[in-house]
Amino acid sequence: MTDLLQCRKNCGACCIAPSISSAIPDMPKGKPAGIACIHLDNNYQCKLFFHPSRPTVCGRLKPCIKMCGNNRSQALNYLTQLEQLTKG
Repeated sequence: MTDLLQCRKNCGACCIAPSISSAIPDMPKGKPAGIACIHLDNNYQCKLFFHPSRPTVCGRLKPCIKMCGNNRSQALNYLTQLEQLTKG
């Protein structure tokens, strides 16, 4: 049994909370933590999700119960805390 999930609709926590140091299309320096990726649409869905230019780091981040919690707020809180613990 696995705890992997499908992405929650209207969430986008993984496109907001963590920093991304690798280049993203139209964001060559990546993005800082707490700032929404410019490829996050109005429904909090990634516009690059199935596009080959989606950063590898984004593709490796898999939704799971621990990370996503029961709602968007829990996911944002978890990822924000993780970002703070791992920033170097």
